[in-house]
Amino acid sequence: MATKPAQADKRAASATTEEQFAVQMDLPDNENIRNLPLHLKQYIINQNYEQYTPINHAVWRYVMRQNYDFLREHAHLVYFEGLEKTGIGVEKIPSIHEMNEILQRIGWAAVSVDGFIPPAAFMEYQAHKVLVIAADIRQLKHIEYTPAPDILHEAAGHAPIIADIEYADYLCRFGEVGARAMSSKKDWELYQAIRHLSILKEAPDSDPAEVKQAEADVEYKQKNLGEPSEMALLSRLHWWTVEYGLIGTLDKPKIYGAGLLSSIGESANCLKPHVKKIPYTIDAMNYPFDITTQQPQLFVTPDFVHLNNVLDEFSAMMAWKRGGKESVHKAIDCEAVSTCEYASGLQVSGVFSDMIVDDRGELAYIKTEGATNLAYDFKELPGHGVDYHKDGFSSPVGKLRHSPTPLERCDNGELEHHGVVIGKHAELVFESGVKVSGDVEGILCREGKVQLITFGNCTVTYHDEVLFKPDWGKYDMAVGTKIVSVFAGAADKDAYQQPSLVPRERTIKIKYSDREMKLNDLYQRVRDIRERKQGFDQLPAIWEKLQQEYSGQWLLPLEILEILRTEGMNEAVAGEIESFLQKRVEVDESLKKMIDDGLRLLGKMAPA
Repeated sequence: MATKPAQADKRAASATTEEQFAVQMDLPDNENIRNLPLHLKQYIINQNYEQYTPINHAVWRYVMRQNYDFLREHAHLVYFEGLEKTGIGVEKIPSIHEMNEILQRIGWAAVSVDGFIPPAAFMEYQAHKVLVIAADIRQLKHIEYTPAPDILHEAAGHAPIIADIEYADYLCRFGEVGARAMSSKKDWELYQAIRHLSILKEAPDSDPAEVKQAEADVEYKQKNLGEPSEMALLSRLHWWTVEYGLIGTLDKPKIYGAGLLSSIGESANCLKPHVKKIPYTIDAMNYPFDITTQQPQLFVTPDFVHLNNVLDEFSAMMAWKRGGKESVHKAIDCEAVSTCEYASGLQVSGVFSDMIVDDRGELAYIKTEGATNLAYDFKELPGHGVDYHKDGFSSPVGKLRHSPTPLERCDNGELEHHGVVIGKHAELVFESGVKVSGDVEGILCREGKVQLITFGNCTVTYHDEVLFKPDWGKYDMAVGTKIVSVFAGAADKDAYQQPSLVPRERTIKIKYSDREMKLNDLYQRVRDIRERKQGFDQLPAIWEKLQQEYSGQWLLPLEILEILRTEGMNEAVAGEIESFLQKRVEVDESLKKMIDDGLRLLGKMAPA
């Protein structure tokens, strides 16, 4: 079939699209990002730094100041070194471009995305040493903890720890393993439900009934997930390490998980005795998690090397490492694009629909339906793309009957002995009983192994069942005594043009009222006064306006109090604000920790 020109046109179009995409997305000039496969670039969005309001920056500053204070004693030592190395400061939300200028010095990069992306994509980014940063930031009312990923969680949580070489290696290796993990249709449905709930919980003025319904939907899908897939189990290991991991000893662990480092509420709560501490082993994969609430137990690793040991233990159980009929069965069950690799190295990528197990219980035949491509070493074989194999692919697996040498290892003489000579008719009978009979038109070898034999006028049978007929066209027979590996996705994803499952539902962007915009103006005025160290005389008037029009505020009064105490001025107004904040705690118990922590931190500051 004349498919190469069409494929070339598509690739040229893809290249043009990629160049346009890079300009449109304003991508940082970073080699890691440039080398990302196309299917991952679909998730990237512009950070739109100007979207962050003065209140957003104030939220960032408050959390980071609290983190610096609390985590100095309770976080892994590399955390603070990492903040500096990754370009993450206290005073304002970091720019992705600024972060990339520094990250590339340690071999990493960062991109912005819209909220939760599928776990498989998240992990694959890690394999390419690219951090995924959710562009949004939590609202002030969720300052302690947000169920949705945000830039505080991603940038202030994930980024600093990669300064540790052993941990960075673990993160990258986890990504490589995760990119190959088999998932299920139910995994995708649960992911969508969780994403929907996180969006609702972080959105302003969400309907409580809608939130309750979304919570019930997540709970139902979690309880009815069935046998957990590889991805489901691996996601749990990711959660209990990368997101919520502790390190050290059970009695005095330190924090390294991003979810804890970025949550001023849970970082303090997690170290209390009522949160059970468990030694981290592969058994952590049996503990499901709830992203919308604080965790009842956490796992403690003695060091970062141990994380890799557990990861190795898990990956040894995966279809990627085991192959065989059980792994092919996983590919069929997932109902998504996956790859079966033959012992010859030939990789068949598509949606696997069926397999034949022979009378001995051995895998005898595999079949895909729809678009399929063939690859070797993760590169598509010329002429064997999805245009050529658009209707699916099928082929035997196993050894030839009465042949001591595996077919993939046969030299020219042995192939000739089996009748496999271009231009001649051959009949191959496998130990399984599968029979391939046709005219040999081509033999493809790579690195001394026979990978593909093309037949014309071909008939394929298994006992009385006809698997391929001559009028169906040419028959490309994959060669290999067994399937040595099965993994998620296409081997050459870009050539396959595999679409990523990008969620349709987007995070909700806040539209601010005039009143809210004026409040943001007040936050900006206070920031300017603090940074420029001038205009202190305006603070009493701003405080008065807050009392009159925004009496529910607590963070901006705290910032004004900070300036007055730091500068050692206007103690009368400072006393009023402190009294106000203490009364706010009495009225609203939910503010107690934030206000108490803020006042405590001010108490440590000496006047200028």
